[in-house]
Amino acid sequence: MAIEDDVFGAAPKKKPAAHEIGSDLSVLSETEIEERVALLEAEIERLKATLSGKRASRVAAENFFKR
Repeated sequence: MAIEDDVFGAAPKKKPAAHEIGSDLSVLSETEIEERVALLEAEIERLKATLSGKRASRVAAENFFKR
């Protein structure tokens, strides 16, 4: 029996990434593509919110030290 023949499930299953940039999209269904688009849009919003917070912190620090 080869190591790949893990009949008892002892080896942990690695969860595939939700989306990998540049991956082959031709193997995905329409539903899977829509799910990935929604996931990426949510991630973009999260990034924008974080960026906005960092910019606000920088502006506050700049204003504090200008005094």
